[in-house]
Amino acid sequence: MNESAVQKRTDVQGLTTAILMTTAGLFADGGRSLAENIGPLTKVGGLTLFQRAVLTLERAGINQVIVLAGCEEEALRRSLRQGPAVTVSMRWRPVREFPPDDPRTWEALAEDVKGFCLIASTQAVFSKGLIERLRERLQDGEVTLVVLDVGGSRRGGSPGNPPVRYEADRLVALAPPAEPTEGGVAADLLVLPVGLLGTALQPCLSPSSRSSQAAVSTPSTSHPIRRILEQAALDGRVRIMPAHAGRGQWYQDVRDASGLKAAEQTLFRSLTGEFEGFVDRYFNRKVSKLFTKLFLALRLSPNAITIVSTVIGLAAATCFAIGGYASGVIGALLFQLAAVIDCCDGEVARLTFAESPFGAWLDIAADNVVHMAIFAGVAWGAYTQYGGNDGAWIPLVLGATAVLGNACSFWLVSRAQKIRSTRGWNNPVQAAWSDFMLKNVASRDFSVVVLLFALIGKLDWFLWLAAVGSTVFWMIMAWVIRPSLGSRG
Repeated sequence: MNESAVQKRTDVQGLTTAILMTTAGLFADGGRSLAENIGPLTKVGGLTLFQRAVLTLERAGINQVIVLAGCEEEALRRSLRQGPAVTVSMRWRPVREFPPDDPRTWEALAEDVKGFCLIASTQAVFSKGLIERLRERLQDGEVTLVVLDVGGSRRGGSPGNPPVRYEADRLVALAPPAEPTEGGVAADLLVLPVGLLGTALQPCLSPSSRSSQAAVSTPSTSHPIRRILEQAALDGRVRIMPAHAGRGQWYQDVRDASGLKAAEQTLFRSLTGEFEGFVDRYFNRKVSKLFTKLFLALRLSPNAITIVSTVIGLAAATCFAIGGYASGVIGALLFQLAAVIDCCDGEVARLTFAESPFGAWLDIAADNVVHMAIFAGVAWGAYTQYGGNDGAWIPLVLGATAVLGNACSFWLVSRAQKIRSTRGWNNPVQAAWSDFMLKNVASRDFSVVVLLFALIGKLDWFLWLAAVGSTVFWMIMAWVIRPSLGSRG
């Protein structure tokens, strides 16, 4: 069987294995390249860099991680046990026996890999979307190198990481560290076929000398991964994939204090939910990250944060029920605080990979309990203000209508989410309407409306809006999902 056939046979296995380097970057020429006080056990967003890398790879479909670990191996193992459950297969290789700058290490590791292999260091945080995109772009016999598009000339890039020159999507060369380039900088993240991983001991050949098998002189200090990459580039087999933050395919180096801060900012920017209202996007999310950092420091679980938000929301409803201007304003402020903290449970869950179906259900259920309590509290407070007047019954009817409408909406939304996640919608129009309705029911924008009515002393007016709005919503939602409610399969 010829070499290309063997290569193709291994390539079709796909990308299921990753090699994580915890003591150095991919392009480090010997020695430890990690900055002082920054290492795989450094925490960002509530998890260590090592935990975050492993969990991101797992969520993106990698099922085996080989760790090249230094003296901190036991601490790394312990951090995995203390964090979210890890189901990916972990294989440990000590760097004293498998030094990354020794070509024999990579030839030995090639025996544990089938198809393609992802190689990364723990000196960065990266998104699940970026790994998924790498898995989608696999091509027989080709390397994919992630590049940080620096948007203009840059000299040297990150310490140890070379600038790159490329044409179209093909790597031309890794530039010397001191050379300015407009092409970007190589990230510590690439994917290559196992057939190339096993060539670390082979000399680099230029295209002109390959016919005579004359070796190109390669410095003995050149890192094996860099040599493999340079040889593949000479063969035209290295594709470039820029990291794109706007597409959810982001990558952030973490090599010093500024990189650590940037990584945290990148993580928080990535937390925007599927359905975001105007107030959520421009106010609640801005404030909630301060509480999220506090909850991470206190190690509160997402479900515990949901309970905190619920208690504050019920306290707001109690203030509304007391009646009076001051109680109404205090209740509205508490309700706005509950809306801010309600963002935090999802943020903590996504940051720490602690999402769960029960947590998602608890969040939605708690939101609806709070909303119904708010409607009832405002109604009772307005009723007590009216005293024995002839129209005193109106707030109670409006409040009951709003509560009933919210209960119907909750049931219909639960059914809609179940339909979307199981068999899907019958047609694109139904899907579009459903997404529009789900976006609006998930919005916390009406907390600001409550605050405005409280400030002008007209909370009873809000009851009209709540009663009509909730009734119209559940009727439209029922009409939207009606065709799928009667279908089977």
